[in-house]
Amino acid sequence: MRYTYTHCLSMIVTLLVLTLPTLVRAQQPASRIEGTILLADGTPGSAATVQIKSLKRATTADNNGHFTLDDLASGRYELQISMVGYEPTRQTVDMENNKSSTVIIRLKAAQNQLDEVVVTGQYEPQSMKKSVYQVRVINSERIRLRGAVNVIGVLNNELGFRFSNDLMLGTTDIQLMGMSGRNVKILLDGLPMVDRGDTRESLNQIDINSIERIEIVEGPMSVSYGSDALAGVINIITKKPGNERLGINARVQEETVGNEYSPFANQGLHLQTANVTWQKKGWNVSAGATNNTFGGWQGQATGRAKDWLPKDQLFGHGKIGYRNENLIVYYRLDALKEDLLSQGIENVNTRQARDQRYITHRYVHQVQGDWKLSERLQLNGQASYTDYQRRTQTTMLDLSTGRRTLSLGEGEQDVSIFTSQTYRATASYKVSSAVSLQPGVDINLDGSSGARIAGSPTINDYAFFVSSTINPTAKVSIRPGLRFIKNSVYNAPPAIPSLNAKFALSPRLDLRLAYARGFRSPALRELYFNFFDASHSIRGNPNLKAETSNSINGSLVWQAGRQFKSTLGGFYNVFNNLISYGIDPSDPRVSMNINIDKFKTTGVTLENVFTWKALQATVGFSYIGRYNNLLTATDTTNYAGGLPSFMWSPEVNTNLTYTLPTLDTKVSLFYKYSGRRPSYQTTVTADNQVSATLTEIAPFHWADITLTKPIAKYLTLTAGAKNLFNITRLANTSTDTGSAHSSAGPVPLSYGRSYFLGLSFQWYKN
Repeated sequence: MRYTYTHCLSMIVTLLVLTLPTLVRAQQPASRIEGTILLADGTPGSAATVQIKSLKRATTADNNGHFTLDDLASGRYELQISMVGYEPTRQTVDMENNKSSTVIIRLKAAQNQLDEVVVTGQYEPQSMKKSVYQVRVINSERIRLRGAVNVIGVLNNELGFRFSNDLMLGTTDIQLMGMSGRNVKILLDGLPMVDRGDTRESLNQIDINSIERIEIVEGPMSVSYGSDALAGVINIITKKPGNERLGINARVQEETVGNEYSPFANQGLHLQTANVTWQKKGWNVSAGATNNTFGGWQGQATGRAKDWLPKDQLFGHGKIGYRNENLIVYYRLDALKEDLLSQGIENVNTRQARDQRYITHRYVHQVQGDWKLSERLQLNGQASYTDYQRRTQTTMLDLSTGRRTLSLGEGEQDVSIFTSQTYRATASYKVSSAVSLQPGVDINLDGSSGARIAGSPTINDYAFFVSSTINPTAKVSIRPGLRFIKNSVYNAPPAIPSLNAKFALSPRLDLRLAYARGFRSPALRELYFNFFDASHSIRGNPNLKAETSNSINGSLVWQAGRQFKSTLGGFYNVFNNLISYGIDPSDPRVSMNINIDKFKTTGVTLENVFTWKALQATVGFSYIGRYNNLLTATDTTNYAGGLPSFMWSPEVNTNLTYTLPTLDTKVSLFYKYSGRRPSYQTTVTADNQVSATLTEIAPFHWADITLTKPIAKYLTLTAGAKNLFNITRLANTSTDTGSAHSSAGPVPLSYGRSYFLGLSFQWYKN
């Protein structure tokens, strides 16, 4: 083919037309973003990820915290900065042609830092590293990643925690380090929660969406917090105002219950919550409401009945406060209405069914204040009033006509009322740079009434306590303490001592040792509460003695910067007159609260926390032994076979969170292995002889997986699966009773594998 001059000219023009836009774009001046990432303490944020999401471009800061993004056209870009251990940050940059923009970005430490601040048992907020107590913290980030709808859903993967469920009443009890829930003090912002029975159902009656973090101190805290703190303290700390002027938070979550779910047929689990905060010139106001609806689970039940009872919870809270440089004061109200429904099986002959509703109202009023009078002296005051009512309403339903009538059986229509007043005041005084002193008073006034309560009893407890922090050297901190108690019912010991010490063996290695004497007076529910229905026969015991304990614990903590922390701990507790369930000597069919002469727990724990690039992990192990209290029975008791002194059970847990920078997504895996739990079942023969048979609750594996991803500037999506191994009941070597107060039968654990999808909204204006 021959090309003429005209052909050649035409081809050149065509090529110019096709390539001109590209040449023009190539000749446009490019821009650059340069920046420096700094951590909260001013050190370089090396390895921080900087991403321009709209262009799907990312880079990593060097050892000096510097980063560069080249060849950018003019326009507005949103930088997303993330780093393990620090809160994600966004910053908008406006670019002009042929110009460079320089930015300095300071990261705020996330609350999952190894040296985060704690308040439980402290004179003032301080880092965990400086605390004489070994404190575990579950921060808001871990709570969010769990996709939990209640506190039990957060604690069930933590080392040393186990739970038992009473399907008849829809309640859950907690066990910490081998001790039952009645020996664990539940605090809301440092003030005690009230429970009707011995189970700590209050843990499931706190709005999970209002919680900032959970602090756990294992071992007796009787000097600081008084009765019920023999095994330890769980302090639920609610959210406080930050730097924002106005904030709005909302969350919705839908979850299956096993294979049951319907958004309109009251099946599954449905959560909706909204909160608003405002502050100006020191004043702050917040309010929120949450509705948590659980449709129940059929399980092995038939007909109208369900294994897991439907539950509807409505939470509300309001707060008003004022703060300045030297004063913080606020009032807070937490309200709860809970409705559980137990539907009975239809009688095919009469076509009638017996239904029960358990209706709970709880109102908790709090007033708290901190006043810094000088650099040496600080005062703290707390007061709370709790009004707690649980009503049982029993009806007979005629299924052929739909007519419902009240049932008049024993204990089927009643209201149990518990009121509690707490007044607490402390002063923290720095005598010198090496000595601090904290005296305080603690007053608790409890009362109760109702059809199942014998009379209208009250218990008043008055205490004066004092502790001191002594730092003879920069590497040693010693904290002795004493608590003096006057109880209106019991002769308390003249003084309860404690001694905690922390030794900085090296910049990375800390040793903590502690001894504490514990005291716990019987609660009103244990003395006077009689509980008889179709599945429970429990009688109070007004002759109970007060519990005492002697406890020794220690821990060795090795920490390598922000990347690794390993904690090896051990404990040994001896309890005298521990209150537990036993057989009523006048009626072997009835359980009653009794004193056990001696009870012991001991064990070791190992927890490792580390971060590496985009991975954050916690790996823990525990081996806990519970003393066989049957060995202390009277000589008239006959037990079959030789009984070991301690019954042991292991645990392993792992929490893994991996951040995918390019996708701005976090993937979390929560795993726990709970080893076999040996126990004993007692039986009474015709000649009133008691025999014991070794029983064993089977071990089990539990795992949850979640995915969290921001999908817009203010929206975050959370999805995942819980109970991946689909555990529902644990095998036991005895006959099922369905009651949490018995060691017999298959143990109910969960309603099976579930899937959830949640959406969170966060908007702040400074």
